[in-house]
Amino acid sequence: MAATIIDGKAFAARVRAQVAGQVARLTSEHGITPGLAVVLVGEDPASQVYVRSKGKMTIEVGMASFEHRLPETATEGELLDLVDCLNKDDQVHGILVQLPLPDHLNSNLVINAIDPAKDVDGFHISNVGRLGTGQNAMVPCTPLGCLLMLRDTHGSLSGLDAVVIGRSNIVGKPMFNLLLGESCTVTVAHSRTKDLPKVVRRADIVVAAVGRPNMVKGNWIKPGATVIDVGINRIDAPERGEGKTRLVGDVEFDSAAQVAGAITPVPGGVGPMTIACLLANTLTACCRANGLPEPEGLTV
Repeated sequence: MAATIIDGKAFAARVRAQVAGQVARLTSEHGITPGLAVVLVGEDPASQVYVRSKGKMTIEVGMASFEHRLPETATEGELLDLVDCLNKDDQVHGILVQLPLPDHLNSNLVINAIDPAKDVDGFHISNVGRLGTGQNAMVPCTPLGCLLMLRDTHGSLSGLDAVVIGRSNIVGKPMFNLLLGESCTVTVAHSRTKDLPKVVRRADIVVAAVGRPNMVKGNWIKPGATVIDVGINRIDAPERGEGKTRLVGDVEFDSAAQVAGAITPVPGGVGPMTIACLLANTLTACCRANGLPEPEGLTV
């Protein structure tokens, strides 16, 4: 039997609707409007697209959107001064500095200059430590989106065997901590893992985040397992014409979908959840800043 397709677009739309409803309630009952500030340095085309999309969706859910653009030549001091101003701005509840930054800027220094309470990307070292020790933290958006989809698919994740393929600071490591917090038995696999297919075959949950197109084959998947494919890889598609390309995940979708119980497609799976969870994190940050209950179902 073919797997159930986890529709990330539809799920993300539900999350945004939930955020919008709670933002409206915050505004009407407490006179508070959550605000998200996005900082873009330079002219990277992909980053510009992401920033426009984030700004548009921020406004659509009723939040205040603050966009700050600095030239490619901006100094570290100029960027840090801007972050400091945003830290002190009561109208701003979430701050996101769009990555990657130009090579002459120290990303870690900039990220760790953000007030941890406003770090809606969840990259500040304080949030990393809090997540790893089971405390309240701002959680990176992509892993949070994966967790919300897994909860929706399974209900309780307690006792399930999970394998995370990839050990990045952005996805792999926080995903490990989130699944551990859900009482899964978690293995983090990577390029040095011996007999990776064997490790993956025992998993009830597979989260693939390695950035290698179609690496995980269908015969690696345990029958009935849930597969969350975080990979977004552009490959040549000669069948579409000369010079054409298409997006694929880290999982060979067609073969895996014949074995898995549920699977996310690429595109249309995890991707749409990232911005939805950014908005959810901004709402959470606003609630925490004002001593109000955190939004149900959107936090860990």
